[in-house]
Amino acid sequence: MKVIIDTNVVISAALKDRNPEHVILFVVQHPAFEWIASQEILDEYIGVLHRPKFRLPEVILQRWMVMFTHLVMCVDVQKTVDFPRDQKDAKFLACAIAADAEYLITGDRDFTEAYKIVNTTVLSVSQFKRYVCDVW
Repeated sequence: MKVIIDTNVVISAALKDRNPEHVILFVVQHPAFEWIASQEILDEYIGVLHRPKFRLPEVILQRWMVMFTHLVMCVDVQKTVDFPRDQKDAKFLACAIAADAEYLITGDRDFTEAYKIVNTTVLSVSQFKRYVCDVW
């Protein structure tokens, strides 16, 4: 199953929030799941993790860079998506369409309108943990 993870979930996991970290580790450790991202999404992950306000130690940043390099499947996204609710989030929907992803995990309520654009199931971290991780 192809899973796209929103940047806010990655940041929460990097800052040691239990559920986001648990969900990401579940996705990367189970062969039935594949963490999908576009280059644009990967660039956002890296840029946001390096923001001074998060003060992440170099060892943590390097851990995430290794994860992105070895555990994230990068897909080529050819089409753009019009997502008026929050256009900066359109890249996640475009990636979901390009990869035919089953899940998009996010903490962003802007994605409540995404069902109009994609067939991907949009879940919060706690919903993914409850409905997928805990029953797998």
